[in-house]
Amino acid sequence: MDNERVPPLTTRAPVLAAVTAAALLAVAGCSNGGTASAGSTTSSAPSASAPTSPSASSTVKVPSGVTLTDQGSKLTFGKPATVIFEPVQHRGTVLQLTVDSVRQGTLADFKGFILDDAYKRNADYFYAQVRVKNVGTGQVGGAPVPLWGVNRANTLLPAVNFTTRFPTCPSRALPPRFGAGATMSTCLVYLSPDKGGLRSISYRPSQQYNPVTWTGTIAKPKPAQKG
Repeated sequence: MDNERVPPLTTRAPVLAAVTAAALLAVAGCSNGGTASAGSTTSSAPSASAPTSPSASSTVKVPSGVTLTDQGSKLTFGKPATVIFEPVQHRGTVLQLTVDSVRQGTLADFKGFILDDAYKRNADYFYAQVRVKNVGTGQVGGAPVPLWGVNRANTLLPAVNFTTRFPTCPSRALPPRFGAGATMSTCLVYLSPDKGGLRSISYRPSQQYNPVTWTGTIAKPKPAQKG
């Protein structure tokens, strides 16, 4: 079955393409300390390929004793959500997702990177610390962490996919093997266009799914060090 295609929540976003919650906006870097160029986007509108909505048609079995978080739940930072994650049909599991905290960054954090379009240069930058645990029985290794940012314009923001290390907020997909009981912590980077802020972090695997969201106090950017 083809993956459902999730349209943007609004058409006011810049060009972005996303695949299962990971941006094709690839920010490339150099390991030799030189400058780096940022990848380009190719979609004519922000869009996303998303897994099948968790429903009666899902192939994922919820283990005994595991209770799913209700769709539409509004959580605060630090509270876990238990959700079905099915990146492709017949390959999925139940994940426990926790957004521990979010802080705002600055353009200066990207020193050494070439931000080659106005979207990247004029955005707000946010770093989300998240934890993931596989509380199901399936194997979903290699998949992106399925969390979106949502800005003040109600636009879905895919997490940036870096092609080199970004020490300010080290981001990575799930390890190649991520089976039952596996855990991981990571940091996700979101770029909000036109200084659009960040309203929440969202788990929204399909258009039909009433998203689970996290909100809380977003830490202000760290002051620049003098000298």
